Amino acid sequence: MIYRRLSAVAAMLCAAGVTHAQDSRKVNEPVPPPACVVLTAGAAMANADDTSRIQAAIDQCPAGRSVRLVGSNEKQRFTAGPLKLRSGVSLLVDEGATLQASLNPKLYDRGANTCGTIDKQGRGCKPFITIDNAKSSGIYGEGIIDGQGGRVIDGDSESWWQLARRAQKEDARQNVPRLIEVTNAQDITLHKITLRNSPNFHVTLNKVDGFTAWNVRIDTPATARNTDGIDPISSRNVTIAYSHIRTGDDNVAIKAGNNGATENISILHNRFYSGHGMSIGSETNGGVRRVLVEDLSMDGTTSGLRIKSDVSRGGVVDQISYRNVCLRNVKTPIDIDTHYDNRAEGALVPAYSNIMLDDVHSVTPGRIIIQGYDVQNQVQLKLRNVSIAGRRDRKIEFANLSGDAISSKDTSTCANRFAPFPEVMAAGTRPQLTLEQAKQFSYSEVLKYVGVAGKETVDPWDPLSDPLAKGAAFTPDYIVDKAARADGFRTFNTVQEAVSRIVLDSTARPGKRLYLLLKPGVYSELVYIPSSAAPITMYGEGKDAAATRITAKLDASITGASYDAQYGPQFAKAAPAVQAMYATIKDRPQIGTFGTQTVWAQNNGFQARNLTFENGYNKDTGNARAEELPNVNNVHHQALALSVDSADKAQFENIRLIGFQDTLYLKSPQPGSTVRSFFNKSYIEGDVDFIFGDSTAYFYQSEIRTLGDRGVSYVAAPDTHVKTRYGFVFDNVRFTHEGAKTGNFYLLRQWFHSSRCTPYAPLAVEGYSCTYGPTNGYKAPTGTVARVSLEAVGKMAVLNSRIGAHINKQQPWSDWNKKGTISYRPVQYNSDDHWNNLIKAGIDPVKDLGYSKRPTPADVFLGEFNNSDE
Repeated sequence: MIYRRLSAVAAMLCAAGVTHAQDSRKVNEPVPPPACVVLTAGAAMANADDTSRIQAAIDQCPAGRSVRLVGSNEKQRFTAGPLKLRSGVSLLVDEGATLQASLNPKLYDRGANTCGTIDKQGRGCKPFITIDNAKSSGIYGEGIIDGQGGRVIDGDSESWWQLARRAQKEDARQNVPRLIEVTNAQDITLHKITLRNSPNFHVTLNKVDGFTAWNVRIDTPATARNTDGIDPISSRNVTIAYSHIRTGDDNVAIKAGNNGATENISILHNRFYSGHGMSIGSETNGGVRRVLVEDLSMDGTTSGLRIKSDVSRGGVVDQISYRNVCLRNVKTPIDIDTHYDNRAEGALVPAYSNIMLDDVHSVTPGRIIIQGYDVQNQVQLKLRNVSIAGRRDRKIEFANLSGDAISSKDTSTCANRFAPFPEVMAAGTRPQLTLEQAKQFSYSEVLKYVGVAGKETVDPWDPLSDPLAKGAAFTPDYIVDKAARADGFRTFNTVQEAVSRIVLDSTARPGKRLYLLLKPGVYSELVYIPSSAAPITMYGEGKDAAATRITAKLDASITGASYDAQYGPQFAKAAPAVQAMYATIKDRPQIGTFGTQTVWAQNNGFQARNLTFENGYNKDTGNARAEELPNVNNVHHQALALSVDSADKAQFENIRLIGFQDTLYLKSPQPGSTVRSFFNKSYIEGDVDFIFGDSTAYFYQSEIRTLGDRGVSYVAAPDTHVKTRYGFVFDNVRFTHEGAKTGNFYLLRQWFHSSRCTPYAPLAVEGYSCTYGPTNGYKAPTGTVARVSLEAVGKMAVLNSRIGAHINKQQPWSDWNKKGTISYRPVQYNSDDHWNNLIKAGIDPVKDLGYSKRPTPADVFLGEFNNSDE
């Protein structure tokens, strides 16, 4: 594990304890209780269940002691269902240990068999850890408690978070477990523990007197719905100090419902990141009073200092002080609103009084909302030294403001007070898109851009509205049937003969889409579809895509002469445009990767439905790795099933692409431009880099299957141009494996296209250097790398998808080859990485490449949103 420790100043503050707080207790840094028993984690197993032994240890532990969980590495984890801490007994999770919540919804069910479902009530699940009617209990240690909110729950196809998103869409409520729930308790402590990936709220307190959270980390993606950090509800004497919180909802939300007031709350020396801010509400009907928020930084939250309620749940919010607060990249730094839900009905009018903002500064522009209910119920707010940088964007009404005016000039020292989140594990391995970023990867947005990188034409394209996707029945212009009598005009025995006829007929039917029906069967041939053909829709009428298969066996090592001997007769009478494609391959010493495709489509608007395109190379030997018996002599080469070459608006519906290495190639007309492809309800299989290229492609509602157990394997290898908006996008896709899972499997490595040497790391070669130059070349020990390779950065986003257990979970995005090899390049998550890597390599982005400035905000190269892990 990699931890970033507190600074020396923060450590001294911790040692000194907390002063000038609203919490009526004297709060110092907690001390973990001694252990009564030590439990050791075993290897994480799919069906492991440590519930009984952990709970038995808790039940048998005397008051004043703790149950200590020990694990030495990431593969050693405790997995448990709901646990309950007794009065006086604590849980201590050691550094290096992870306690993860079971994914079995039945274990959490409250008796109505609703946990893991959606209904109108919600709350059908018990929490993972319950502290009820207890005193002097807690959770300590520098280990991790993981709610596994992003993983698929047992017996279902959705994760807890995906269930929550679906409930939102259906205007219903999700039944998912909270992580820690404390009720009717006294003097409860959380110390140094990391809480992550909660299915719902991380920590809730209800009717609690005395609670301390000290140096706690809460770490859950910003996209995870309803994942509040810490919520004190109808509780008193609460201190949250020296903690770091990033999550998908309120970082802290102070609430007061029907169980009474919430009072004497101290929020001190904390750092918030993604989330909805430092909130009070929305339930305030019990009354919230005497709250101090001091020394808080918020970086990237949606709201900053937030008080929210309405007439359905309002009450008195009084004596609230915010002191020494710094905000950056916060949309609404001040958000005080009595109309949280404009549709709310009731007579519980919110009343906000004695609110103080003292030394509060946003270093970036943001909105100010201060909205009282009416003239009789105004917000009472005093301001001292408050600034929001930039232009004025304010909504202030029914507010009695006193003190200083809000300045638009920042005179604070806040700019130096923002620090990165203290990662428990190495940062940056699973970059998550925000909700706003994810919206930019909808298929309608991605597919509307075409052309020159950075200067794309907006050309909206909606393939899901096309008759192809809607399952329309077509009247064929041409039919391919192996068993029929061919006439050479409408009926053919081979697919390529039909395509050649279409090319010849296209001159008489310019722009008219032509429909080519393939009768069920196996067509052992190559099919080349030139750009000169009219837009072609090629479709099968079999019961499924497997019923109609086009197959061939070519691999990159085959000589042009062997290729010509085998397939020359097929093209002897083909249309001239088809023969021209064939001619580009036949005279090569070896045909190479880009001569191996079974189906080669250069046809703008090309469509295929209910068909299989297969490269059968090595398929007769099975999908096992070449290095092991029985295939020790089985050499693998690149072998394409389908190449979409410079064809725009290529659409594929219910197709199967069968191959092994380099199954699907998606090529733009030239570097620095793009065309578009769309794959829906399809299946693609392969082994290494089996989806690759530089065009824009959207994969939707499909299955991507990794084959074999080769030592290392990658789903995709895009070489998207740095200025092209989008590369490959996978949405609602299942990443599966055929069974063997012994290798290292990744979602991607970014193709370092055409490079001959690497400027990104030294080689064990005396005098080695690789510098920027006009061409790619290497003659030991020196070489040059060209702009075309440096700018082929590779972009890919995965959204709403299910990522199989074979994929490396900690780092699904891989470097291009290993460090120390001639073609190494480190994985680049965004344009900042690209820029920084160039500088480290001695390449000036401005002077050498002519860039004007670093993109701000950084362009996304790789990202995930709302995925679930098996």
